[in-house]
Amino acid sequence: MAQPSAVQDNLRKELKNPYRRQGRLLRTWHHNKALWLLFLPCLLYYLIFRYAPMFGLVITFKDYNLFKGIWASDWVGLKYYRMFVENPEFWPLMKNTLLLGLYKLVFGFPAPIILAILLNEVRKATFKKFVQTVSYLPHFISNVIVASMVIMFLSPTGGLINNLLGTFGIGPINFMNEPGLFRGIYVLSEIWQHIGWETIIYLAALTAIDPQLYEAADMDGASRMRKIWHVTLPGISPAIVITLILNIGKVLEIGFEKVFLMQNPAIYDTADIISTYVYRVGMEQGNFSYGASIDLFMGIISLIFIYSANYISRRVSETSLW
Repeated sequence: MAQPSAVQDNLRKELKNPYRRQGRLLRTWHHNKALWLLFLPCLLYYLIFRYAPMFGLVITFKDYNLFKGIWASDWVGLKYYRMFVENPEFWPLMKNTLLLGLYKLVFGFPAPIILAILLNEVRKATFKKFVQTVSYLPHFISNVIVASMVIMFLSPTGGLINNLLGTFGIGPINFMNEPGLFRGIYVLSEIWQHIGWETIIYLAALTAIDPQLYEAADMDGASRMRKIWHVTLPGISPAIVITLILNIGKVLEIGFEKVFLMQNPAIYDTADIISTYVYRVGMEQGNFSYGASIDLFMGIISLIFIYSANYISRRVSETSLW
C-alpha cells in the first residue's frame, strides 16, 4: 500500500485542529494574542478619542443649543458652511493658513533630511551622539515654553536678538509686532523644535542601506557628494515620499497652540489662521456649530490634499500610502 504523502499528513493535522472551525478571526487571535494585547491600548485610544466624538459632528448641520442638546436642536443643513465661505474673512484666513503651511513644508520638510545625512557622514560617535541629543531635546519642550522663549528672545527691551543687533549699531526691532516677520519666526521656531525628532525616521532608513553600495561607489572613485546623491538619497527615498505625502495632508493643519500664543492683534493680518479663528468663534463667542463646521470643512480639504498627493506619488513612483 502506498504511503500517505506529506500533503495528506498536513491535511489530517489541519482537520484535527480544534481552531479550524472557529473562523479566521479567532484563529488569528489564538496565534497572535500577545500582539493583539499590545495593540489594544492604541485601539481603545482611537475608538474613544477619535471615532466616538465623530457622532458629535452632527452639530455642524444643526443650530446647536446647549440647553436643548444635540438631537433636540434645530436642523439648519449647510447654513454654517455657506456662512463661512461667504464670510469676508474666508480668503484672508485661507491665505494665511495656506502660506504658513507651505512655508513650513518648503523649509521645514528638507531640514531633518539634511541633518540626518550630515549625521550619517559624521565619523566621531561622541560628537554624533551629542548633536543628536541636543537636537532632540527641544521636541520635548511644551509649546507654551517655546512661544515664551521666542517672545523673550525677540523682545525689543532686553531680548537676546536685539542685544546682539545693538552691538552692530542696529536699533531695537519689535519683531513680534511686525506682520511681515511672523511667518518666518514661526517656521524657524518649528524647525528648531522638531528637526531632531523628525530626523529619527531618516536615520532609521539610512541603516537599511546596504554598505556594499558605498564600497562599490568608493571603488568607482565617487566623491562624498556623489555617494550622497546616488546612494544615500535613493536609499531613503521611500521614507521621504511617505513623510512628504503626510506633510502635504497637514498643510492646513497648522498647530493652534503656538500660533495662538505668539500672535497679537497687531499681526492678525498674517498671524490669524483658521484654527485660531475657530477658537474665537467657537469657544469665546459660543458658536459651537459654526466652529465645528469650519473644522470639518478644513478636514475635508486636508483629506483631498493627502489623497491627491498619494495618487500622484503612485502614478510617478512605486511608493505610496495605499
